[in-house]
Amino acid sequence: MRAAHVDAIIVTGGETDVCVLATVLGAVDWGYRVILVTDALCSSADETHDSMMNIYMNRFGQQVECLTTETLLGSWPGSARARLVK
Repeated sequence: MRAAHVDAIIVTGGETDVCVLATVLGAVDWGYRVILVTDALCSSADETHDSMMNIYMNRFGQQVECLTTETLLGSWPGSARARLVK
């Protein structure tokens, strides 16, 4: 990914406390900017999902940016949000 000049990773997916956590920690370890889309995550256990969201937003606040899909698309270069609405 470095050869392709990738410097940020946008993370969505299932199992906030397992697969998403592994992806986030790996990306942080490799020095990538990590963007976690809060309303595009889920887990099979609400309690651990909520706990991990708290950890992502508070403990990893310096390493992980948490935002909603709407905020992400609204700030996307080239007006991606407008293209999706069509």
